[in-house]
Amino acid sequence: MRSVYASLVFVLVSVPLMGGTTLGVSVDTSLAVLITVDQSGKGDFQRIQDAIDAVPSFNSEQVFILIKPGIYRERVVVPEDKPWITLSGTNATSTIITWSGAWDTLESTTVSILAPDFVGRHLTIQNAYGAGAQAVALSVFGDRVAFYACRMISYQDTLFDISERHYYSNCYIEGATDFIFGNALSFFEKCHIHSTSKSGGAITAQKRSSVDENTGFSFVSCKLTGVKSKSVFLGRPWGPYSRVVYADTYMSNAILPQGWSDWNNAITQRTSFYGEYKCYGSGARNTTRVKWSHQLLTLDEATPFITQTWINGQDWIRSNPTHFKKPSFPLKNEGDGLESLDGY
Repeated sequence: MRSVYASLVFVLVSVPLMGGTTLGVSVDTSLAVLITVDQSGKGDFQRIQDAIDAVPSFNSEQVFILIKPGIYRERVVVPEDKPWITLSGTNATSTIITWSGAWDTLESTTVSILAPDFVGRHLTIQNAYGAGAQAVALSVFGDRVAFYACRMISYQDTLFDISERHYYSNCYIEGATDFIFGNALSFFEKCHIHSTSKSGGAITAQKRSSVDENTGFSFVSCKLTGVKSKSVFLGRPWGPYSRVVYADTYMSNAILPQGWSDWNNAITQRTSFYGEYKCYGSGARNTTRVKWSHQLLTLDEATPFITQTWINGQDWIRSNPTHFKKPSFPLKNEGDGLESLDGY
């Protein structure tokens, strides 16, 4: 067990995670059950999905699944009845989950998070299908979900940020067409967003459908880059009340001068909310932006979007576990978590 705990010392850096209750159950956030996944056979499991399937339904304690370096060629699903799971590698460049699926946004997904109170750390999540079809790397349904220092890579529809509240910190997200999309309330902090579009791509396609919906994407202290100059929009409206804000973010010359697209629907120019605050770089020249976007000129205007209160993070961000224990449940495969996608 010494090597396992040495790995934990490496991955448990001082970044906040999550806290709270699920289904009225109080969880000790300082303590976690430890399960290891190692392709060499030296861990508890050799497949990530087998480790997840071993966790009891409606578990009431944190489960920390430590994934040893390797390329894991499998689809992974965390079912909605298995909260409080963490999947953690030791380094995103050496711990890779990859699949090659396309067309259906859910059935093609490499990793699907249906459960609340999930954490992903130090992982590369990749859909290797390439261009030509929807090929999702990561789909996130669950509430109070966070990813730290992860890499999400695909071409079209990389991150399906479907619903509920999510936090992404120091992540790398790569794609070409609408590659961050959905109707979640999400906060992206210190993330690197990279476009592989050669022409007319879009970073976001946010789906807010009503002025009463509290959803949207906020990017703070991020970096936007691309493979070609003037090749990608900041966003376009999947829903009529689409809401996206970039603040204190570096924008390279990959960003199109007009910034935003109405997706050939002029009505959304009146109903969507696309804002920028104190962004910089050659792609951030606001004098060329479409007139219906919002240049947030004061701190008061920007404040609702630029802190973790945007996602009520003060209620569910928590510290890392400080103590670990062996599982009290049998380490055996209790079923196929992929079946949990059938209802979606």
